[in-house]
Amino acid sequence: MTGGTSIISQTYIFTDWEDEELRQIAGSQVINTNCSSVHTRQALCCKMAVEYDKFIESSKKWFCHVDDDNYVNLSALHRLLAAFSHSQDVYLGRPSLDHPIEAADRVRSDGSTSVKFWFATGGAGFCISRGLALKMSPWASMGNFINTAEKMRLPDDCTIGYIIEGLLEVKLLHTSLFHSHLENLQRLPSILKQVTLSYGGPENQRNIVSLGGIFSLQQDPTRFRSLHCLLHPDTAWCPAGTKL
Repeated sequence: MTGGTSIISQTYIFTDWEDEELRQIAGSQVINTNCSSVHTRQALCCKMAVEYDKFIESSKKWFCHVDDDNYVNLSALHRLLAAFSHSQDVYLGRPSLDHPIEAADRVRSDGSTSVKFWFATGGAGFCISRGLALKMSPWASMGNFINTAEKMRLPDDCTIGYIIEGLLEVKLLHTSLFHSHLENLQRLPSILKQVTLSYGGPENQRNIVSLGGIFSLQQDPTRFRSLHCLLHPDTAWCPAGTKL
């Protein structure tokens, strides 16, 4: 993410298969990972490995991962990242647990020793500076991410945390501005100031941000269309007269 360039040029969509309709809209910004579409540790790590390698190949300053059930408030994200330097070691995100996890260290030993570390949940999104991402390369680039995850038997976001906190000894900077569907989203304060928001999905339809007025729940079950119109009222499909 860099200033002065378009949002489209800085956004990549990583998919499991070739989607012609999506390709027509986003063009070369769509990356077919050719990974399995199942929700397993191996499949998730395959996708994260492609994301990481694509970032390293780019000239971008920040690697920010968000899931497809997230809304990203770009203005809030820019404000957050502006407080840091992309050349320094920065790992920003929100843990899903209230304590670090502990795992047998099968990368630096035979697993007879353990390591404790925090990790930012991928469901809320996280950001890594380019300087730090480059230091991850021995354990993350060119397929090494999958190897590291398999040795540690960890999913993708936990493996990111292990490499950064466990191996590089760079601390996760906890932020309360990233949110996943695991939280009670109805109780979030200052919705328009948050960086990422999620929603409960079909299994938990009531776990959505508390935002009313613009679109009905039937029209906007995630409340993201309403949120977008409050943040960007000049959007063509937003009702006239939308105000903060």
